[in-house]
Amino acid sequence: MSSHRALPPLKSLQAFRYAAQTLSFKKAAESLFVTQAAVSQQIKTLEQALSVELFERHTRQVVLTSEGQYLFDYVERAFGLLEEGVKGIMEDPTPNTLVISSVPSFSSRWLVSRLGRFQAQEPEINLRLSPSIDLSTFADSDLDLCIRLGRGQYAGLTSQLLFKEYLVLVCHPSMINVDQPIKEQLLNIPIITDTGPDVRHVWPVLQRFLDLYDMPMKSHLHVADSTSLVEALLSCQGLAMMRYGLVYELIEKGQLICPLPIYMKSQYDFYLVAPAPHFKYQKVMTFKRWIEQEVKAIDSSWATYLKMHPEMEEVRV
Repeated sequence: MSSHRALPPLKSLQAFRYAAQTLSFKKAAESLFVTQAAVSQQIKTLEQALSVELFERHTRQVVLTSEGQYLFDYVERAFGLLEEGVKGIMEDPTPNTLVISSVPSFSSRWLVSRLGRFQAQEPEINLRLSPSIDLSTFADSDLDLCIRLGRGQYAGLTSQLLFKEYLVLVCHPSMINVDQPIKEQLLNIPIITDTGPDVRHVWPVLQRFLDLYDMPMKSHLHVADSTSLVEALLSCQGLAMMRYGLVYELIEKGQLICPLPIYMKSQYDFYLVAPAPHFKYQKVMTFKRWIEQEVKAIDSSWATYLKMHPEMEEVRV
C-alpha cells in the first residue's frame, strides 16, 4: 500500500491558484469561466481537505493566510511545470516566428551584426531577439531558444554546446612598450575586471603564475557588462582578461593585443538551451544549423592564433 497521502482535487487547486493570483474569487471565476459561487465552493472543499484556512474573507476582498501563501508558492510552480510540459509536446504554435534570448555581451559584440545573413537566407522566419542574463523557464513566455554562457546544466532543459570559450589577457597596443620587459609594465597598468563568475577568479591565479603574487598590481575597475569592458579597453583604460569569442576580431585587426602569451580555459562555455521538444521545431533546427556554421569562425580564429603563437601557454586554475 502506498504511504503517500492523496492530493486534493486538481480542480480545487486550480481554483485556489487563480484566486490567490488575483486575490479575488470573482476574477478567478472569470478566468475559469465558472460562477463565483463555484470558485468559493472549490476553495472551501480544498480548505476542508487540508484542515486549514487559506484565505481571510473580508467584505470586498480576500487575503491569503500564511498557510495559503505557503501553499500558493508550491501550487504556482507545480502548475507552471505542467503547463511547460504540455506546451513542450505540442506542435510549434508559431512556426514562422523565432524568439531567442541571448547573453547581452554575445548579442551586441557578435550575434546582431550577423543576423542579417540569417534573415537573408530564411526570409520567411520573423526573428525576435531579447538580450537577457536570466534563463527563462519557458513556461510563461513565447521564448523558443536561449543562448547562454555556463556549464550546460539547467534543470528541466536541454543544452547543446555551441562553442568553447577561452580567456586571454588583452589591452590597447599603446599600453605596452614592446622594447621593455612586459611583466614589470603590467604592475603600472590599471586592471579592468569583468565581475562575471567565469572571469572574476582569474587574477589571483594569474599573479601566482607570473610570480607577481607578492607585488600589488594597479587598482581595479570593476565592470559588470563585457561590452562596456571592451569599450574601456579600446579607450586605453587598462588591461583585462577577456573571452576570446568577444574580442577575436579586434585582435585580428590589431585594435587589441595580447601582451603575454598566456591563456586560460574558461570554466563556462556557450550553449543553446531550451526544452528538449523545442530542438525539433523546424525554425529552431534551421537557426541551430546556421549559428553552428557561423561560430566556426571563432573556433577557426582560435586555432589559427595558437598556431601563429606557439609560445602560448595555458594557465590552469
